[in-house]
Amino acid sequence: MLRFMPVGDSMTIGSAGEHTWRYRVWQHLRATLDAPFKIVGPREALHDPATDGPDSYEYAPDVDPAFPRAHLAGWGEGWHHMVPLIGDAVRTHRADVLLVSLGLIDLGFYTNARQTADNVRRFVIDAREVRPGVRMVMLPVIPNVRAAEDEAFAAEVTRFNELLATEAAALHTDRSPVLLAPVPPGWDIDHDTYDGTHPNAAGEHKLAAAFADVMHEEWGYGERYGPAPSR
Repeated sequence: MLRFMPVGDSMTIGSAGEHTWRYRVWQHLRATLDAPFKIVGPREALHDPATDGPDSYEYAPDVDPAFPRAHLAGWGEGWHHMVPLIGDAVRTHRADVLLVSLGLIDLGFYTNARQTADNVRRFVIDAREVRPGVRMVMLPVIPNVRAAEDEAFAAEVTRFNELLATEAAALHTDRSPVLLAPVPPGWDIDHDTYDGTHPNAAGEHKLAAAFADVMHEEWGYGERYGPAPSR
């Protein structure tokens, strides 16, 4: 039984009424992965804009009731926040594969590119300490509307993504591989987000494809994501 744990920030937890890219990945794996699997994690809620907290359990109305909502994601949380949590979460939920999308919040509010990359390393070390064979797929920071308007912030995003690639390569081992997914090809903040940062349905599919395709190419999990459905 493979256990996948989504780990991320506001782009991963999602807001009330959304499907989330986590749901899109689950749908894809259920349709294409020829092995039993689970989605695991210590949290299930969505962000609720009305309370500005993780207080909603109302996913999109057409979300399959069988969808396992588990995750380790939080609105406004980054590598800085997840390092203290990851060891216990991996141990408790016996995660085999971590699907990680973090960094935007760190660079925006907490740490510079070098400090954020140092937290990536601590995250990997702590996860491996409790599960030496854990696998990881990491998504680079996708430049958002702030990066489009703030040259210094955009440069920090670029610098972090370069450091993330270096760290992923250095941390990769045969026993505990670390894969770097690409920024989704053709990502367009006007088309793939609803506010310049957070994914709409089109963005959810592109994020899911970024994770699914690299897992298929490198590990033979499932199939390529293929063209996104219309909804």
